[in-house]
Amino acid sequence: MGKTASAKKVPTAFLLVVFLLVTAAAFAALKIRTDRVARKKLPGSSIIYIPSGKLLKYATFGYRALAADAIYLWAIQYYSTPTIDDRFDHLDHIFAIINELDPRFQDPYEVGALIAVQEARDTRAAFAILDRGAANNPDQWVYPFNAGHVAMMTLKDFPLAEKYFEQCMKIPGAPDFVERLRANAMFKKGDLRTSWETWLEIYKKAPDERTKKIASNHLYNVKATIDAAALEDAAAKYRERFGRLPADFETLARTGFLKEVPKDLDGKDYIYDPATGKVKTAVSPWKR
Repeated sequence: MGKTASAKKVPTAFLLVVFLLVTAAAFAALKIRTDRVARKKLPGSSIIYIPSGKLLKYATFGYRALAADAIYLWAIQYYSTPTIDDRFDHLDHIFAIINELDPRFQDPYEVGALIAVQEARDTRAAFAILDRGAANNPDQWVYPFNAGHVAMMTLKDFPLAEKYFEQCMKIPGAPDFVERLRANAMFKKGDLRTSWETWLEIYKKAPDERTKKIASNHLYNVKATIDAAALEDAAAKYRERFGRLPADFETLARTGFLKEVPKDLDGKDYIYDPATGKVKTAVSPWKR
C-alpha cells in the first residue's frame, strides 16, 4: 500500500523536465517541417515559429537571459546565411524579442543595428534597435552615438545626426569628440553661425594642442565657407547690374557691393576666378 502511494507521487520537477523536453521536441519537429516548405511559397518560413518576447517571458520559466542568449546566437547564424533571400524581412522583430527578454544585454543592440545597416540596408530597423538600446540603457552613450553615426555617414541626414550627438553628449562618460561630431553636423546642415560658435568654444577649452588644431582647422573652414558665400553673392549681384563678373574683389568694394574684402582666418587673401565668379582658399583647411 505504501509503495503504491509513493509511486503515484511524481515529483513536480520531473514533470517540468518532461514538459520542457516534449516542448523542445515539438519545436524541433516544427522547424524541420517549416524548413522543408518552399521559401517561394512561404517567405520567412524559417522564423514563423518564434513567438513574441512577451510570451517568451512567461514560457521561459524565469530563464529570460538564457533564452535571449539562445535566440541571439541563432540570429547570428540565421542572418549570416546568404541562401535565405528573405531573412531580413523581420529583423527588427527578432532583435526586439531579444531586447525584451534581456534589456541589459548589450551586444544585440549593436550587432542588430550593424546587420540592419551593412547587410539589410534598412536604416529604419537600425534606428529602432538603437533607440530601444538607449531607452533600456539610458546610462550607455554608445547607442545614440551609433545612431548619430548612421544618420551622418549613411543617410547624410545632418539634423538627425546633430540630435543624436546632442543626446549622446548628455550621458555621463560620453567622449569629448562627440561634441566635435555635433559641431560638424551643424556645419554640414548649413547652420554656419552656430557651428562657428561651437567650434570656437571647443577651441577655447581644448585640453591639448591636437584638439586645438582640429578646432582651428574647422574654424578656418567655417569662416572660409561664410566668406566665400558672401563674395560669390556680391559677384552675382555685380553681374546682374553690369552684365559681367567683376575683375577682382577690389572692384566689388569700390562699387559698394562689399563693405570690405574679407581674408581667411590666417589673414591671407582668397583666390577668385573672374571667369566663373567662384572663390576658394589658398590652402586646404586640413593642410594649414
